[in-house]
Amino acid sequence: MRKLLTGNEAVAQGAYEAGITYAAAYPGTPSTEILENIAEFKKEIVAEWAPNEKVALECAIGASIAGARTLAAMKMVGVNVAADPLFSAAYAGVNGGVMLVTADDPGLHSSQNEQDNRYYAKFSKLAMLEPSDSQEAKDMVRAAMEISERFDTPVLFRMTTRVCHSKSLVTLGARTQEFKKPYVKNLQKYDLVPNVARKLHVELEERLKRLAEFANTTDLNYIEWHDKKIGIIAASVAYQYAKEVFGTKASYLKLGFTYPLPLEKIKAFAQQVDTLYVIEELEPFMEEQIKAAGIACIGKDKIPNIGELTPDIIARSLLGEERPLIDYDRNIAVNRPPTLCAGCPHRGFFYELAKLKNVVITGDIGCYSLGGAEPLNAKDTTICMGASISMGHGAQKVFAKFGEPKRTIATIGDSTFLHTGINSLMHVVYNRSNTITCILDNRITGMTGHQENPGTGFTLQGMPTKTVDLPALVKALGIDHVRTVNPLNLPEMRATFAWALELDEPSVIITRWPCVLKKHSEQDKQEFTGYQGACRVEENSCIGCQACIRTGCPALRYAKEGKKTRIDENQCVGCEVCLQVCPVKAIVKVGE
Repeated sequence: MRKLLTGNEAVAQGAYEAGITYAAAYPGTPSTEILENIAEFKKEIVAEWAPNEKVALECAIGASIAGARTLAAMKMVGVNVAADPLFSAAYAGVNGGVMLVTADDPGLHSSQNEQDNRYYAKFSKLAMLEPSDSQEAKDMVRAAMEISERFDTPVLFRMTTRVCHSKSLVTLGARTQEFKKPYVKNLQKYDLVPNVARKLHVELEERLKRLAEFANTTDLNYIEWHDKKIGIIAASVAYQYAKEVFGTKASYLKLGFTYPLPLEKIKAFAQQVDTLYVIEELEPFMEEQIKAAGIACIGKDKIPNIGELTPDIIARSLLGEERPLIDYDRNIAVNRPPTLCAGCPHRGFFYELAKLKNVVITGDIGCYSLGGAEPLNAKDTTICMGASISMGHGAQKVFAKFGEPKRTIATIGDSTFLHTGINSLMHVVYNRSNTITCILDNRITGMTGHQENPGTGFTLQGMPTKTVDLPALVKALGIDHVRTVNPLNLPEMRATFAWALELDEPSVIITRWPCVLKKHSEQDKQEFTGYQGACRVEENSCIGCQACIRTGCPALRYAKEGKKTRIDENQCVGCEVCLQVCPVKAIVKVGE
């Protein structure tokens, strides 16, 4: 049977076929759909959202030691969070097979940096596989399990946005007969105290030698002979792009097993071609190693290491060809930057936050990152998951030391707070800060597509579960001043900011209202009311002041010809922020 699958769907199918029985992840584009699809195999696989990537990988390692085949998945910046157990797992090895999916994001489609996680394989001394399409994404999961168990190593499984989200035909197979290896207590393997780790490091280096020999013989790395004037070494989606540009005018060494590199096979290939190109996205990961082995090649001296690679870039860089594009009138193309949705509960919060004077607003990773965009302009920084609280604390300490009368306000989402914000808030309390932390609880992990988290009351596979009580949690950390507010109630929001700014101790404001796109649970329906209908502008009363437009709601339109505001009834959900802002009460609620 063949089926059209994205790379992420194919990895999930591969997990099923390869006999994986435990999988964990923290959602992050472009990796999110891997666990969402694995979760569909409820009878065969335990699939769980973890509060962060470190926890996800540690759970997968524990499940492996217990004897199961396991998988952890995350976007590339998540591997930074999981790096601590990753490096140690390379020493300890596995019982059941372990693979870590790193979904890299060349082109920064949804990320704060453009890191190339292939270097994690070299840095942590792990085997690495790189699929180039959905069929390989599925098949290589089974290969990863076999390699992991054969060589006693976790396997880094490197995907990219284009492989994750592109669809291609996949031939489906049957599930490997489920098995579990016996658990055997072994302190000399899994207890990484210094004396044990020293011995395991020696074993790790020997394992790498065996993996290098395997790299030169595995059919995951193969040659396609055509014209030998040009030879191309490529992996992942770069291989697909290279074939689109060169076709049969070049020969290819296609790599699926990319660390350790098959240097003997590369040398043999290089000797039979006149010109050797190494085509890879972002950094010269392969090129550096190939040149260090004394093999002449052309790579990043012509191909850029910034941005997502495309066939057009390859043709321009290596052949000097400009490919024709569909032309259009750029003067009439409308710039459409991302914005908070109509009815987003964060809008009222940021609208009032933007009015505050002499504050520094440290932001975080989530939908609310858009609070810094015009016209709200209510943010000063975004660095990484959970950094807002720590950065706010550090900045506040410096302002206090130098006598500057500034206050810092940290904004962080509910899922992000549970990801890496808790320790930061503990630090704030312990070190006697007076920062204001705002936890924006929209009842779901919104930015990555509505995944459950420990604060929502449901597991990934739909089971009701305990819900983290955010007010109780922050009080347990030592916060004495906590308020929970409706962020769409602007007077309440103003009063709460004023209350927090008067305090000389740390405080937490929790805004609680569901994401406008969230499917409401029964609990939501009981708690949140008055969110029906829509708003309408009474044109005779509208004075065209555009105060409502300054909320940034995409449902609002200012008509220059009549100098009036209009509301798109297809977008409006009646959140009433614009109604509260209008100075002449020209906006009314209808349809409740």
